[in-house]
Amino acid sequence: MAPPFGAAHRLAPVQYRAMRAIAACRTEALGGHLAQCDACGAQRYTYHSCRNRHCPKCQTLAKERWLSARRAELLPVPYFHLVFTLPHALNALAQRHPEVIYRLLFQSVSATLIEFGANPRWLGGEIAATLILHTWGQMLTQHLHLHCLVAAGALHPDGHWIRSRRGFLFPVHALAAVFRGKFLAALTRACERGLIQPQDPAPLSAQRLAANLRNSAWVVYAKQPFGGPQQVLDYLGRYTHRVAISNNRLLRCDGNQVSFRYRDYAHGNRRKVLTLQTGEFIRRFLLHVLPRGFMPIRHYGLLANRTKRLKLSQARQALDYAPPVPSPPPPESLAAFWLRVANRDIHQCPHCRTGRMLPIASLPSRRARAPPAPSLA
Repeated sequence: MAPPFGAAHRLAPVQYRAMRAIAACRTEALGGHLAQCDACGAQRYTYHSCRNRHCPKCQTLAKERWLSARRAELLPVPYFHLVFTLPHALNALAQRHPEVIYRLLFQSVSATLIEFGANPRWLGGEIAATLILHTWGQMLTQHLHLHCLVAAGALHPDGHWIRSRRGFLFPVHALAAVFRGKFLAALTRACERGLIQPQDPAPLSAQRLAANLRNSAWVVYAKQPFGGPQQVLDYLGRYTHRVAISNNRLLRCDGNQVSFRYRDYAHGNRRKVLTLQTGEFIRRFLLHVLPRGFMPIRHYGLLANRTKRLKLSQARQALDYAPPVPSPPPPESLAAFWLRVANRDIHQCPHCRTGRMLPIASLPSRRARAPPAPSLA
């Protein structure tokens, strides 16, 4: 179904590559190997993964490795979960200029959080924040928002730790107003520099766009703070390395229609089923393919890459927190990973349950070189 859709629709090269990779994932098109049980002689074909970051089947290992690296960066304080949402009036513009809009979203949200953290009225120091981009809603429609994980406190310039008020970080209405102002100012500058071309006739396009957006709803939502590092890691595991829809939400696909589960947050978080024509389902999914090389997870303040080691050390000293320094673990094999995460021995024979599946033959890929993406001309 993917090739006919790609031939009939104008796709960006990154969308075309994602669609082809997902369609070929764990099929004979990517090659693999033939394994045989050393006890009962049963054979099994195993095909390679596509490793595309938008593939629902290829994110578990990447997520676990990322979480393992983050464990050493957590501070012994509660963490707040904030969500910044762009008005839906920007959806069409984001489809034409995704990289610019997503970059402006990160810049405006991070600048807002850093400014509030530095304000003595709220904290008066440098915060630690991780921002995660999501572009979808439960029905695969475009819903641009950032999930923000922010430590409950800040590091003062003189080196002591400033704790936030219990159950409170920043006022959400004030956050929304500052976020709106920063984003619209950056958007206007991008229009004036020619990075974005609104469909309104120049020279009123940038001003008209900003005026319309100023009257839209700019929503900032704050959830209850997490109690400790394990809750933070559980949250990160749910929200990082996610794609627009996971396989366990898919119910039926008959070639013409796709049915999947979703939560209706507007009506009591009820579970419902949505059925779409296959072409519409693919179109919605491809809305959420990120520009090539774009990083959807970014760190700011104490967690900024250039100064992270020094700043985290200062924060731990201020909190009188000295976590044990573990020796670097050896690289984890795929078999060891699945045994740890899912308690599954991938080498055990699924037939006799006693033998080991050993590779006996390599299966070459059926496409040594991918054909070029269709021209956008």
